[in-house]
Amino acid sequence: MIRLLAPVVFVALWSTGWVVAGIVIPHASPLAFLILRYVCAIALLAPIAFALKAHWPSEGRVWAHALVNGALLHGVYLGGVWWAIEHGVPSGVSALIAALQPLFTALVAGPLVGERLGLKKGLGVALGMAGVAAVVAPKLAGVDAIPAWPVAINVLAMLAVTAATLHQKRSLVGVDLRALAVVQYLGALVFTVPVAAFAEPIRFAMTLETGFALAWSVIALSIVAIFLMLAMVERGEVSRMSALIFLVPPLAAIQAYVAFGERFSAIQMVGMALAALGVLLVNAQAPAPSAEGCIAANGLDDEDGSETLRRQA
Repeated sequence: MIRLLAPVVFVALWSTGWVVAGIVIPHASPLAFLILRYVCAIALLAPIAFALKAHWPSEGRVWAHALVNGALLHGVYLGGVWWAIEHGVPSGVSALIAALQPLFTALVAGPLVGERLGLKKGLGVALGMAGVAAVVAPKLAGVDAIPAWPVAINVLAMLAVTAATLHQKRSLVGVDLRALAVVQYLGALVFTVPVAAFAEPIRFAMTLETGFALAWSVIALSIVAIFLMLAMVERGEVSRMSALIFLVPPLAAIQAYVAFGERFSAIQMVGMALAALGVLLVNAQAPAPSAEGCIAANGLDDEDGSETLRRQA
């Protein structure tokens, strides 16, 4: 039962990240909050990694790759998404843009890692792009239009996590994921601190909302979700979770409606359904004894991840 529920729980937890951003932003600047989140995640994950006897990178080159990967995966991605939400991108729209990451990964994986796009994935990419256009276009016009610049930053954040996915797949295969998670947060911290110093006024009010959001971000997202992901990698079940990634935008949209009253028109809901179908097609995996799905937020093949953890054991 736990194995069946793990992918569902992971996706449900992951979808809350956009609502958490909306809760925090009235009380704290996004980058200041993320810096505190990274510090808390490192403080909690590092002792766990040591207790589990994680194997830390032994070469400076691997450390450099891991730090850069963390800067992209957390620093640019989360920083960009939260900044975009602060500047007017609705949480549901932001989640939909971010969920296009598997589509862009499929587009560029061919020339970079030799993976064929194929007819099904090509159709998925086309449907995903059309769906996002249907959702975002109405938000760029009218009295309450979203400025194009925050949307562009949200797209940049999505491209950053795409780059992090491909970079990790090429340069960090075989690294103990328990240690890698810590180093990635360290890379995000090193990147975000100087950016925050120049990019925005630092503000942080410790309220009930920010306290809850910090606890949820660190415990539910940075620890529980990450260790669920590691367990799925170890058991070769990542493809099942990837097949549910298409549920993240509608889940985030429902939560945003409940929390902030964000609404979507009928055309936008159709667009979200098209985008979800596109992501589902891109992530669809043929049945096989060993799943070979790719985590949108991690980018490791099941077999690579499973073999990594077996070597650590």
